[in-house]
Amino acid sequence: MSDLPKKVLVAITARPSYSRIRTALQALRDQGKVDIACLCSGAALSSLHGRVVEHIRADGFAVVAEGETLVPGNEPIRMAETTAHTILFTARHLAANPPDWVVTIADRYETLGTAVAASYLGIPLIHVQGGEITGNIDERVRHAVTKLSDVHLVANFHAAQRLIDMGEHPETIYVTGCPSIDLARTSTRIPLADLRQALAAQGLGDFPLDGDFVVVLQHADTTEHAAAYRTMRTTLEAVAAVGIPVLAFHPNSDAGSAAAGRAVAEFARDFPAVPLWRINNLEGRLFLRLLQQSRCLIGNSSVGIRECAYLGTPVVNLGDRQHGRERAGNVVDCDWDRDAITEAVRRQIRQTYGSSDLYGAGYSGDRIAEVIARLPPPRTKRYYRDPRGNRDRRSIGPWGGSAIPPLAPGTSSCSASLPPIAGEMIHFF
Repeated sequence: MSDLPKKVLVAITARPSYSRIRTALQALRDQGKVDIACLCSGAALSSLHGRVVEHIRADGFAVVAEGETLVPGNEPIRMAETTAHTILFTARHLAANPPDWVVTIADRYETLGTAVAASYLGIPLIHVQGGEITGNIDERVRHAVTKLSDVHLVANFHAAQRLIDMGEHPETIYVTGCPSIDLARTSTRIPLADLRQALAAQGLGDFPLDGDFVVVLQHADTTEHAAAYRTMRTTLEAVAAVGIPVLAFHPNSDAGSAAAGRAVAEFARDFPAVPLWRINNLEGRLFLRLLQQSRCLIGNSSVGIRECAYLGTPVVNLGDRQHGRERAGNVVDCDWDRDAITEAVRRQIRQTYGSSDLYGAGYSGDRIAEVIARLPPPRTKRYYRDPRGNRDRRSIGPWGGSAIPPLAPGTSSCSASLPPIAGEMIHFF
């Protein structure tokens, strides 16, 4: 066996991708056992979406190549085209510079491009955050990437069991928690003065950070992208009726995002008396510190389901984009109805919630780093069928224990039963 360190290439295609792997990269660097590098493409290079590639370099990580793969536009075909460009860019890079492992993250369409390229070039693939269910195209992408991947680093035991139901071998599945929770844990220590300075640098020095305010972060639902303008307008009208300051973030690059962004701009123009501030992007930890400071997050981003659970931030989750994801008690789900949204926000801004470790306790990066550092060569991928059958398997706990009960609000399926050794393999037999 070679004494050279294992070469791991991490594909980062958007702002959330980096947030969900950053602490793992830091832990891998601190270990010194793995040669890590980043491959950046898609929205990670977009100025409108924060150009996260600059944050990656500022954190001291090597970016071995950049690919301008993002095809801008408001139509679903642009996502397909971006995926195709991502396959081409990634495949060419991997062919010229093959690593030992490739890491792909979560469920965006660019993630699928990375997975296809690595699979066809025969390079083992590690997928972070598979096994979750949601209400739009992201779920299809996530499950497709699962079937192309060799190793799975999942957020909780519910996700792990779903992967086994999909035919993934238990020994390839590691329950690590969600590394974005690590950022949430460290963000709570950021002084409010630092957040105020960051907002001022973007022309928001007059934002009332010390008082009550809410945050709107709403992405276009790719299954209903044609309604993006209407749903964003409905949300803003509903939140404005509550009568407290609003900070609205620009949506991501999915189909419908341009219409959603236009709805925010035109609402601000049409209702200048509404205390509305707009912002394109904020560094990940500062963004989470902002959410902790806010009275409520309104929208359909996964940050409301994941990080806000840990932060205890009240959330009004809109529509079906996060349908099926396990929730902590801080989330109230609401349809696209203006009066219902207003009432839900009014209730939530009066609530206080404790921290939940549903998606981790804030140390997932260390667990992921330990798993990656000691990964053996991957097994030949075959469909796995538990000899006891699906019905029996669903009633068996992942560590040889008793049945896993239905998830109660505010409880954890990640850390409560997690073994003390980082990255223990899942075994159902």
